[in-house]
Amino acid sequence: MRALLAALTLSFFLLPSSSNAATLRCGNALVSDDASKADVLIKCGEPMDKNTRTESVGEKTRQKGQETETTQERVVYKTIEEWTYNFGPRQLMQVVVFENGRLVEVRSAGYGR
Repeated sequence: MRALLAALTLSFFLLPSSSNAATLRCGNALVSDDASKADVLIKCGEPMDKNTRTESVGEKTRQKGQETETTQERVVYKTIEEWTYNFGPRQLMQVVVFENGRLVEVRSAGYGR
């Protein structure tokens, strides 16, 4: 019995986790991680709302020379777009987040109108 319990526990931890996967169902179509904005438009149509912002992120790089090591920091800019889809009053609205034109997140909002 202990061996069975241990095996089940171990198999649970070895299962792939899909909790971070971004997936949106639009009718019979499905869009998921890394989809382009064009792909989402084709499968889901125009969103109810679009918001765009630019974020800056500091990025450090190390360069090793023959005798020294230097660290350089540069600023990388990324464009974040949030599209809101309203599928009606009996379904939660969906916010689709793109980073530099690629789908990275889908989250639920309140009920649609």
